[in-house]
Amino acid sequence: MNDRWRSPWPVALGLFCSVLASPSAGEDQQLVFISAFAKGDEGAIHAFQLDTKQASMKLVHRTTDVEHPFFLALSPDRNYLYSIHAAQFGGKEHEQIAAYRLEGRTGRMSLINRQSALGSSACYLDVARDGRTVVVANYSTGSVASLPVGRDGSLGKAASFVQHESASVVPSRQKGPHAHCIVISPDNRFILSADLGLDRVVSYRLDADKSTITPARQAFVRTPPGAGPRHLTFHPSGRWVYVINELANSVTVFGYDKNKGLLIERQTISTLPEDFEGTSYCADLKITPNGRFLYGTNRGHDSLASYRIGDDGRLKRLAIIPSRGKGPQNLAITPDGRLLLCANMPGQNVVLFRIDRKNGGLEAVGEPIGMPSPSCIMLR
Repeated sequence: MNDRWRSPWPVALGLFCSVLASPSAGEDQQLVFISAFAKGDEGAIHAFQLDTKQASMKLVHRTTDVEHPFFLALSPDRNYLYSIHAAQFGGKEHEQIAAYRLEGRTGRMSLINRQSALGSSACYLDVARDGRTVVVANYSTGSVASLPVGRDGSLGKAASFVQHESASVVPSRQKGPHAHCIVISPDNRFILSADLGLDRVVSYRLDADKSTITPARQAFVRTPPGAGPRHLTFHPSGRWVYVINELANSVTVFGYDKNKGLLIERQTISTLPEDFEGTSYCADLKITPNGRFLYGTNRGHDSLASYRIGDDGRLKRLAIIPSRGKGPQNLAITPDGRLLLCANMPGQNVVLFRIDRKNGGLEAVGEPIGMPSPSCIMLR
């Protein structure tokens, strides 16, 4: 189990994670794993066969020995899937991280083992680029941890744990730390964690050999007061980092120095129409593989905001369209850049959108696919 390799809530927390699988029956076929955020048998990980050409999905298997699988992550070799597991999500007992071995292209998975996340409301997982480390963010307890991965895909006990401290300006949501995501840099050297409760993106260094994390030279950067940073993603070029702010309904753009792991704020732009007066909260954001377009979700306004990414990394908003379901939580984009998948968690459906690769426009295709509380999508 510890033989190491040698060669990543209800409305406030709702994350939707998607994993797409490698082609199984031709270049137009993808295997997609989508988690159902529920307890008991309903809290399964659903495996779908996705036809990217026809923009259609078919359920092929459900893995039911997992509860409240809020977020998923896939190993770089696509042989292992990691999932949050909790009999009672956000309870007194810490959540666990479950490791699964994927059985070919069938959508079936076999449980390897589980380890403690060392925190409550574990809400985000990422896997190091060499497959040797899994990192987790714990929302309620405001902490992050790193776990070693064995040669067989199994998880060892946490190698490091960091408790975030402090607070920010919104009393109802920012009385203390709430680590909401944790993402490993493309070069496997640094780790960034968006903490909603602190209005900070916290930076760490990753020791790949020991699977440990330590504070980086730039310990953190601030987002605008009351922004509530939730999810973040690196641009494919590695030159910029984009953070979606749950409370302020905005996206903040940072320049990124990959040699030092430094972030410098460049822009903050709204995700909502100027005349919107209701209540809404952002959730997730994704960038197309060609690095030209970014999409973000609005829960409450129930919409998707699309942006063009300029040569300097700054965003220009293109459109805001309905998500075709209540509470869009998470997005996934197919590797060919043809389709965007949107999980509407309280809306109980997944919607496919065709992406216009010239102008970034989105067009809904087919009927929404019904399933219980979709929270995370993974493309294998």
